[in-house]
Amino acid sequence: QVQLVESGGGLVQPGGSLRISCAASGSISAIGAMGWYRQAPGKERELVATITPVGLTNIPDSVKGRFTISRDNAKRTVYLQMNNLKPEDTAIYYCNVWVLVIPTDTYRPYWGQGTQVTIAA
Repeated sequence: QVQLVESGGGLVQPGGSLRISCAASGSISAIGAMGWYRQAPGKERELVATITPVGLTNIPDSVKGRFTISRDNAKRTVYLQMNNLKPEDTAIYYCNVWVLVIPTDTYRPYWGQGTQVTIAA
């Protein structure tokens, strides 16, 4: 019954900025780590950024300095601010959220539907 709704994707020129978001809803007891992954055509899905409930982040060198991940625990939402976008950033971006499921009292990973981010002139 948990749903993750992504929004904010679109077409951006090189050097531009974009902020995408992912909001969780449904039968949620608590939310653990949240993150973003992306997958370009012909490539494997790769980690973009993760953030713990207390704000500890993990950002690969490929996007470090350009991308910033943040979260709003009250809104159960994770954001990805993308600056100085490059053509190689073009991909479908998926959010990943660890949710505490009440019936089993265990954390389970959920994935968003994906939002297309295209960087082109």
